[in-house]
Amino acid sequence: MHEKQVSSNIVYNGPALAVRVDKVQKPSGAITTRDVVEHSDCIVVVPIDENGNVLLVRQFRYPVGASLLEVPAGGIESGEDTVDCVKRELQEEIGYVPSRIEKLGGFYSIPGYGTEYLYLYVAQDLKPSRLVAEDTDEIDVVPVPLVQIPELIYSGRICDAKSIAALLTYMARERLL
Repeated sequence: MHEKQVSSNIVYNGPALAVRVDKVQKPSGAITTRDVVEHSDCIVVVPIDENGNVLLVRQFRYPVGASLLEVPAGGIESGEDTVDCVKRELQEEIGYVPSRIEKLGGFYSIPGYGTEYLYLYVAQDLKPSRLVAEDTDEIDVVPVPLVQIPELIYSGRICDAKSIAALLTYMARERLL
């Protein structure tokens, strides 16, 4: 039982995303409207240092007006392989390049109204290697022992959905929950 697109109209097309309004026909035959945010796919990474800490980043997020504690993540550039994107984003955000990268899966960030898919990875054997990029000079790297992650999530100090999903997926795989 799927909805069938009847028409589509892009109402905003910006550098980071586009918004379209689709008319769709439901299986019942009724016509309704769907607002869709188009966003390129991204990677999200759980970087683990030599001491078993996860390296989180604290950065100000303008839309919510707060600094959030998150796992590193970023957009996949046109034609870029996801593993290459993991390496680039870790160099830009935390100043390390991983020797070991393992895919853990992935998930949609906002499937009710958006197209963005996040490819989830764990990165280990981190070596210092800094790439300077736009908007990364105000990122603080925060090493956190894995045993503290559930409390940080439960207390709301980690309140970013992609970070919660990534961290809980990794901890479940490692049987740390």
